[in-house]
Amino acid sequence: MIERYSLPKMKSIWQEEFKFKTMLDIEILALEALAKLKEVPPQAVKRIRKKAKFNLKQIQKIEEKTQHDVVAFVTNVAQYIGSDAKYLHLGLTSSDILDTTLGVQLKAAAGILIDDINRLLKVLAKKAKLYKDTACIGRTHGVHAEPITFGLKLALWYDEMQRNLTRLKLAKEEAAIGKVSGAVGTFANIDPRVESYICKKLGLKPAKISTQIIQRDIYAVFMARIAIVGSSLEKFATEIRHLQRTEVLEVEEPFGKGQKGSSAMPHKRNPVICERICGLSRLLRGNALAAMENIALWHERDISHSSVERVIIPDSTLGLDYMLNKFIQVIEGLNVYPQNMMANLIKTKGLIFSQRVLLSLMDSGMPRTEAYDIVQRSAMRTWKKGIDFKNSLMLDSEVLKRLDEKELDKIFDLNYYLRKVNVIFKRVGL
Repeated sequence: MIERYSLPKMKSIWQEEFKFKTMLDIEILALEALAKLKEVPPQAVKRIRKKAKFNLKQIQKIEEKTQHDVVAFVTNVAQYIGSDAKYLHLGLTSSDILDTTLGVQLKAAAGILIDDINRLLKVLAKKAKLYKDTACIGRTHGVHAEPITFGLKLALWYDEMQRNLTRLKLAKEEAAIGKVSGAVGTFANIDPRVESYICKKLGLKPAKISTQIIQRDIYAVFMARIAIVGSSLEKFATEIRHLQRTEVLEVEEPFGKGQKGSSAMPHKRNPVICERICGLSRLLRGNALAAMENIALWHERDISHSSVERVIIPDSTLGLDYMLNKFIQVIEGLNVYPQNMMANLIKTKGLIFSQRVLLSLMDSGMPRTEAYDIVQRSAMRTWKKGIDFKNSLMLDSEVLKRLDEKELDKIFDLNYYLRKVNVIFKRVGL
């Protein structure tokens, strides 16, 4: 259901019907602008607007001969217009149409991705608040560190997706550019006011300067922003994959009724959605690199970028749309196991309180290096012999000179670590 919500809308942007419809709009807008400049008869524009249409199959057939998609398009449209076709594509070059169309497509695609992120933010906010006070162990280097809450993990993701929302809003603004400046960008055969008119009607900004094309650094940035969003999703998905491991099992991505995890092992419940997200993020980064390779072209333009863009831009926007929707599905249906979080938190028999012990010894006047060695000595005894860390500390005479049992009980208080959670939530806007 989630996949159907967004993917058809994104898919339609990259279908030939949408592309050629936009191209036709641009051609007609150019004629309107030329009519205002008295370079084309207004009545001819009215007739063209009424008659102009295209046929995808006919365009494909013409392109087989011409080996040029815009020529095939213009030829096909001209067949419907008749004698007024002499005004069609007047003073324009193919990239005037193609790059301006791409600006429309990127603006629409970015809009869908922004909507996706807004929906994900709502889900993350809801879940973060739900698990704000659910204690779990924080890990560094994959090893138990100090207590946090599961809500804090989600709040961190929420904050990162807020940054990604800003990135995509910028991407939408930056890529919503058109150009109608002729074969090498000099406006030799077309008035700059035509470009301004077309772009205003389409909700685009005219390129300040162009060659035959809009410069490809603009699209490279767009693709890089998409790759960054995908990398964030990979980061979140990787965390869920780790937390779903049998030895950890603190959370688990949703597993539907009738779903199968393995053809051989009926017990398996694998994080396949998160693994899929991680895999697709690699594709987005690869496509971003290809977009960067497109920046350097010969002189005022060559065509080496074109074939690449026909693949990477639709694939990346479709891919990220899919990834965002699937991750929304994961977060909405996430299975969370607070009891396992607590079991893992106490697994190291109190070692997670070692920094508090260190700081308390230092507060008592003990030099840091001496206090560190004493605490580490007790910690290693816990690691090797399985003794509760607090009991291990009480076996050390140097500790007991500074801290009594009542003070140690106070040090081993979980709530101490969680007392600033509300402050952090407020800082991220939750």
